[in-house]
Amino acid sequence: MARKILVTSALPYANGSIHLGHLVEYIQTDIWVRFQKMRGNEVHYVCADDTHGTPIMLRAQNEGITPEQLINRVWHEHKADFDGFHVAFDHYGSTNSEETKQYAQDIYRKLRAADLIETKAVEQFYDPVKEMFLPDRFIKGECPKCHAKDQYGDNCEACGATYAPIELINPYSAVSGAQPERRSSEHYFFKLSDPRCQEFLSAWTQGTLASQATPPLQQEAANKMKEWFEAGLSNWDISRDAPYFGFEIPDAPGKFFYVWLDAPVGYMGSFKKLCDDRSEDRGSRIESPLDFDEYWNADAKTELYHFIGKDILYFHSLFWPAMLKFANLRTPTQIFAHGFLTVNNEKMSKSRGTFITAESYLKQGLNPEYLRYYYAAKLNGTMEDIDLNLEDFVARVNSDLVGKYINIASRTAGFINKRFDGQLANLMANNASARIQQEYGYFETSAKETAALVADAFDKRDFAKALRGIMTFADSANQFVDQRKPWTIAKELGKEDELQQVCTLALNMFRWLTVMLKPVLPKLAENVEFFLNIPPLAWKDASASIPANHRINEYKHLITRIDPKLIEAMVEANKQTLAPAADSHSQTRHAEAQQHAISPIAETISIDDFNKVDLRVAMIVSAEHVEGAEKLLKLTLDIGEENPRTVFAGIKSAYDPATLIGRMTVMVANLAPRKMKFGLSEGMVLAASGSQPGLFILSPDEGAQAGMRVK
Repeated sequence: MARKILVTSALPYANGSIHLGHLVEYIQTDIWVRFQKMRGNEVHYVCADDTHGTPIMLRAQNEGITPEQLINRVWHEHKADFDGFHVAFDHYGSTNSEETKQYAQDIYRKLRAADLIETKAVEQFYDPVKEMFLPDRFIKGECPKCHAKDQYGDNCEACGATYAPIELINPYSAVSGAQPERRSSEHYFFKLSDPRCQEFLSAWTQGTLASQATPPLQQEAANKMKEWFEAGLSNWDISRDAPYFGFEIPDAPGKFFYVWLDAPVGYMGSFKKLCDDRSEDRGSRIESPLDFDEYWNADAKTELYHFIGKDILYFHSLFWPAMLKFANLRTPTQIFAHGFLTVNNEKMSKSRGTFITAESYLKQGLNPEYLRYYYAAKLNGTMEDIDLNLEDFVARVNSDLVGKYINIASRTAGFINKRFDGQLANLMANNASARIQQEYGYFETSAKETAALVADAFDKRDFAKALRGIMTFADSANQFVDQRKPWTIAKELGKEDELQQVCTLALNMFRWLTVMLKPVLPKLAENVEFFLNIPPLAWKDASASIPANHRINEYKHLITRIDPKLIEAMVEANKQTLAPAADSHSQTRHAEAQQHAISPIAETISIDDFNKVDLRVAMIVSAEHVEGAEKLLKLTLDIGEENPRTVFAGIKSAYDPATLIGRMTVMVANLAPRKMKFGLSEGMVLAASGSQPGLFILSPDEGAQAGMRVK
């Protein structure tokens, strides 16, 4: 029986361009969805732009337009990028919709009726210039613990301390630079600390509820949930004060839902719009109507899967299922988290030109399916980060897709077109040689076995394993062509039948490979279907033969090798985006221009003041999690001394410890040691950050050695 599946990807924020890091998730989801559809399952893939919040409101003000105008423009930019990479949503909407508003308010009312909403006065910073309360990330100042400058209003990225914004020393508004005022405001909270929520989430995250057929989280994600539970769940502030771009809270004038409350509700809103559109268009479309309740009721038997980045695991694994559970709605079947993208084993960098937008990739004329293939070759269904090595990208695509896969057709189709008027042989006819029939039987069996392995790997999102299996079969097909040498047979008299049969078997193998690659390379598969003159391929065709005596179309070159110069040009083009744009409108089209204004430059110091800070190149010998610390990693640093140093760095949110080992960075070597409850910290690692979330540790250029002084 066909499964009924609803699939979502995380909602991209309508305040920046789609870049290659974002595309990891949407390509991963799209491949999985296409595979499930090829299997005959009923699958609906929905997504939407995440459109609410202070950053959207402020950016629109800066551009002199309304938030609605801004999000409409960005929606079209995002949709064009996704279309360019063949990400086939069944519906792509916006969270600023009536459907999302309706469900957000309904969920809130049900939580309130369940006594899971409370209000209390909260003292916040208020920007007297902008006349608005400031979110934590829009307040900066001096850390009250270690006195590092320019730290965010919720945590210090230097020492890892957490605090309330009002504890900052010399705070300032990251929006206007003004000194904020302390004012009190009534806020609304979702009571996650309620025993009902604690009991439900503790069981749900570990997959121990009787209603759960499978664990909802990957094992590493479930382990992370245990850590958060041990630290204790706090009540969640779900309100923001006017002015704010979002949905107003029912019966609370001037109070708006915090963007993270209505953002995941956008999954429901987008699916509801798909249901409504399907109903309205039924007269002119083949699809049957969709029942919203069948997918969202508490007793739904359908499946719901969310693909997300590991950085938003907290919201999707705690807040979201609790909202759904206590609003009497179904919870996700599974949540699939993936890691981050690095480029050439480093964080995406604007200065190096590796902070690459989707638009810039396409403008270089690079085939989007090359990136789809490369990502698939790296994704294994875990939360591990993946690396886009640009040199390896060129080599792998040219080797696998051109040198192995397309090579089968390019070396055999011409003979069928020119010598046999496009007609394939009947491999099981009486005139077929015993050898070709034996070879056909062998490869047909091998294709069935490969397709079963590949299907299992695709279903488990282990795309890397799937592609390894596919390319192993491609190797066998190429070995067959190499051994049988149709170009040699074509020169020999009386071997017309053998030539036609060898090329026919090769093209059958090419077809089987196309079936297995179709979820990854949908456009190329479509072109192959036209070339082979066959209907759209389904998974059941993964080992079925082309009908005997079938006539194919003329073979035309399907793909070309990547010219490394295109990659070089793309990197250079993305470096150029750092230059001032000719006008403010064009500047907003690039992700690197979507940052808030930099914090004010500190007071001028003398060279003598600077020389007091001893900066040293350090090699990270080891990196590990700190038990009980939410934001810290324990680093062991070699700066050329007899004994390595221990530094506790507040970079846990941005880095997997395993990726740091062996990396070179920069540390303050003469900072007074600081006694922490986890141990003695003997220095400070340098990192860059802005008003947007995220931090980036510094790395010296290649060739720098541990212990070198930075001056």
